[in-house]
Amino acid sequence: MKKNLAVTNIQSSFLSCEKDTERILKKLFVESKPYSDDLKRLLVINTKDCLDNKEDEQYKKRLTEMTLGKMIEQGYVKLKPKLRLPEHEEIKSYIIVSYDNFTPNRTNPEFRDCTINFDVLCHTDYWDIGNYRVRPLKICGYIDGLLNNTKLTGIGELQLARCNELLLDEDLSGYSLTYKAIHGSDDKIPSEEE
Repeated sequence: MKKNLAVTNIQSSFLSCEKDTERILKKLFVESKPYSDDLKRLLVINTKDCLDNKEDEQYKKRLTEMTLGKMIEQGYVKLKPKLRLPEHEEIKSYIIVSYDNFTPNRTNPEFRDCTINFDVLCHTDYWDIGNYRVRPLKICGYIDGLLNNTKLTGIGELQLARCNELLLDEDLSGYSLTYKAIHGSDDKIPSEEE
């Protein structure tokens, strides 16, 4: 007797990453005004008064033109671990989103755990934004404020696990935020029969 080897559903924790990335980026840069506008200011406008000077027409124009798609295209938000720093390019701040440490859930093997990392990198000459504020920590504050305890595609909520300093060289440094996530029933590709 032959067993039917047809695949009916594919289920994997890796499959929900694209949905989670979309939800995360929309939450950070589109749906959470005025906080998403301030986060965009911190990334796109590398001046000390980026948060304080909200009446500057050049800043307003630049931010209005800077959609989420353009932020990804121009490298402010990165979904791959590749950071090019061309010699004559404008100085930028970056958020690199990545997934790591996929493991079976301890209490329910149907679900998977993983970590979602946000590496926040800024040129060290532009860290100081006045009033004892530090650009990469301010960016981390907005990310944490908007995402901690947020529900993604799986079960449970996104929980901050840690934040570590990230030193690349004398010019580019920042912090790495790590969140724990649990994936579940949204992690599947339905069969053609469904």
